[in-house]
Amino acid sequence: MVNLLMVDRLDRYIARNVLAAIIVVQFVLLGLDITIAYIDNLGDVQAGYTALDALFYLLMRTPWRFYQYAPVAVLIGALIGLGSMASNNELTVMRASGRSLARIVWGVMKPVLLVIVVVLLVAEYVSPRTEQHAEAWRLEKIQGEGTMLTSRSGWQIEGDSVYRFGAIRADDVVLDLTRYRFDDRQLVEATYAQRAIWEGGAWRLENVSTTRISDDHTESDQAASMGWETSFTPTQLERLLRDIESQAPSELWYYAKFLADQGLQNDQALLYFWQKMLMPLTMGSLVLIAASFVFGPLRTVAAGTRVFYGVITGLSFKYVQDLLAPASTIFGFSPVWAILVPTLVCAGVGIYFLRRNG
Repeated sequence: MVNLLMVDRLDRYIARNVLAAIIVVQFVLLGLDITIAYIDNLGDVQAGYTALDALFYLLMRTPWRFYQYAPVAVLIGALIGLGSMASNNELTVMRASGRSLARIVWGVMKPVLLVIVVVLLVAEYVSPRTEQHAEAWRLEKIQGEGTMLTSRSGWQIEGDSVYRFGAIRADDVVLDLTRYRFDDRQLVEATYAQRAIWEGGAWRLENVSTTRISDDHTESDQAASMGWETSFTPTQLERLLRDIESQAPSELWYYAKFLADQGLQNDQALLYFWQKMLMPLTMGSLVLIAASFVFGPLRTVAAGTRVFYGVITGLSFKYVQDLLAPASTIFGFSPVWAILVPTLVCAGVGIYFLRRNG
């Protein structure tokens, strides 16, 4: 019974040290990033968008930044937490008392599991909403009320028609809509609408110009307003025009399925989906690397050197994933491998050094 209590206390002690280090590193990274971004955003300050507004905008985007820096914070935090215990010979005492290396690493994994749960909840429920709200709020401050939710245009196919959407506003008004209708690959009609308004579960086009094309002539007419029969909803169009990187995993999955149903390429949507869903494996592999630095070939070097190598490893990991992402599209392999390959390599290297020194 005493041994079990001692084991539980050791687990809690390891978890407390590692989690505290992760939190401190996360705050430092967020603080540095927000400071740099704030200085950069000061160039957008104008009459309706003050320096305080710029700071508030960046603070609203904190959940997205928290998600982005979480893997690096876990790696460096695990290095610092374990490194501080190694410097105080606490890990040596644990090993001498019969505690296995695997059990110590599992003690490090426990607080990381908590971080993983928080990160996944933020990615699914928090950051997509705060990103959308922050962007709309910023643009409304700069351009006035009823501004565009996003300035990214997008193309979409539905049946025999190809659409181009200029933007969608925060009030579900689509701007600059163009529809090209084809008959057996022959363009037969082009319709332009200044805006499309979502009312009562249906779309209404305003300021519409339609050109019908036949073999020997064309006809044009104007309309102040007309209905638009389509399966597109404001949510689908918002996903199309919003930055895909900020979407929730569930949104990315349905968006990828929607693109596949339309016969369009969905590799990018699947790439970001798997990147977010495989985040637990990514963090776990980084913890193994951090532990291998402390117990492996870098155990005798200074703590600052270990942190430096940890930062280099984290950046290299990210760059490899960024390089494999477009490669999956070019060479036609599944986007999931762009995430799994560097993760498995990282975990394999960590396990190798741990077993070698365990």
